[in-house]
Amino acid sequence: MLKQINKIAATAAICMFAANVYAGAGQELDVDPETGRGGEPTRVEDPSAFRVCADRDNLPWSNDKQEGFENKIAELIAKDLGKRLEYQFWVDRFGFVRNTLNAHRCDVMIGTVAGNDMMLTSKPYYRSGYAFVYRKDSGKKITDYDSPDLKTSVIGLVGMTPPTRPLEDKGLLGNAKPYRLWRDLNQPPSLLIDDVVKGEIDVAIVWGPIAGYYAKKSPVELVVVPTPEYAETNVHGKSYWNISVGVRKRDKERLAMIQGALDRRQADIIRILDEYGIPHVPVIQEKRGETEERGDAIPKFH
Repeated sequence: MLKQINKIAATAAICMFAANVYAGAGQELDVDPETGRGGEPTRVEDPSAFRVCADRDNLPWSNDKQEGFENKIAELIAKDLGKRLEYQFWVDRFGFVRNTLNAHRCDVMIGTVAGNDMMLTSKPYYRSGYAFVYRKDSGKKITDYDSPDLKTSVIGLVGMTPPTRPLEDKGLLGNAKPYRLWRDLNQPPSLLIDDVVKGEIDVAIVWGPIAGYYAKKSPVELVVVPTPEYAETNVHGKSYWNISVGVRKRDKERLAMIQGALDRRQADIIRILDEYGIPHVPVIQEKRGETEERGDAIPKFH
């Protein structure tokens, strides 16, 4: 028993000694929870670099060949600020922010929901929403969830995304074919548009950037029609979001610098969106407490 007590006392003494060595006697140990995970090196800040967090294979947003529209916007901002553009690539799924931005492997996310509570965000630089996509040669005319042609169509959508709500309210879920793009990394973002082209579904309801970009690249002519906003009917069917640049919550100076570039180059950013076929509408001020302040509600494969 005495040996056990002595062992506990010795262990406590070692711990106290270690705390004094690393924190200084009488001082509290300084731990930054935003630094990378234990045992991993922390990147040294380089003021000459504009280091972006991005997915290496997720067009139309980004890839490692810098062919996406967010790659082009990042290039535009870096050039405006006179900085060298660099990337930290990571698969954009759960844990993306934790493993990139908050691990200090990179400093900037080019596209996130305005008001994302995981980071500090710029003023919105564009706003987009969901869209109906169907073949022009189908003869269909779909403008909203009450369109007669929608009621007789096989409807493709990513499971559990906002369009599910209006489809359920209108009694159309029985027409729906759900896709698992969020869960299956083997499925390309273009999958729903590809299936419209092949005739496997009649209409896709997908996030606007996917709709516009892949419809523009389609071998057959497709019609892209923005869905109406559904938030006033049911907030879970909210269809439009403001999109901003995001940085770590403490990086107020960095965000102010980026905001200056966004303000100066807004016309150029809109030109990039148009070149990629990204549908966008005027930014509007969202009420505090709406869904867009609950995190990154729009993953980039809906």
